[in-house]
Amino acid sequence: MLKILGRRTSGNVMKPLWAADEMGLEYEQADIGGKFGGNREPDYLAMNPMGLVPTLIEDDFVLWESNAITRYLCEKHGTGSLCPADPRRRATADTWMDWQQTVCAPMMLPVFWGLVRTPEAERDHDRINAGIERGHEVWGILDRHLEGRPFVAGDDLTMGDIPIGPQAHRWFNLVDERPAMPNLEAWYQRLTERPAFRKNVMIPIV
Repeated sequence: MLKILGRRTSGNVMKPLWAADEMGLEYEQADIGGKFGGNREPDYLAMNPMGLVPTLIEDDFVLWESNAITRYLCEKHGTGSLCPADPRRRATADTWMDWQQTVCAPMMLPVFWGLVRTPEAERDHDRINAGIERGHEVWGILDRHLEGRPFVAGDDLTMGDIPIGPQAHRWFNLVDERPAMPNLEAWYQRLTERPAFRKNVMIPIV
């Protein structure tokens, strides 16, 4: 049985859960990390030395790092759909998965932690606002890429969209004053129409 360890409210755990549900996979999910704890226990650290979530267990195979897990699931169960069979489309999807990790996530970190995880009296508004300003630039990159494309790798949802979706959900729900980005907004609207996205991503932001 496929197991995905990690609390559902984690943006990183949302990625493989969303992918698994898009493909109709059967899996077990366990709340680990955050208020649930368990991610610093020796047994967990033996599987995931970073002590983070998610961790995937499939028979005797263990994998950690959210994008690696998402790629693995899509390659094993969704080649030709979430994992494009065409090498160029697949490379495009990979590019945007990496972009989420290296560009999008660092920008969103001060915004999310400042507005959600930090008590109002302790918030560093200069840092939050700097993150939002950077977000205008970062999301603008994706907005321009999506010109004429329903999804990041072309006409259909792929693994390239999945890591970005939870970040976009937070951006659209935490930041009220945003420049118009019609391509990005239309892409996000398409995501919100997918049952697996609504189930795994459109949940309370905590």
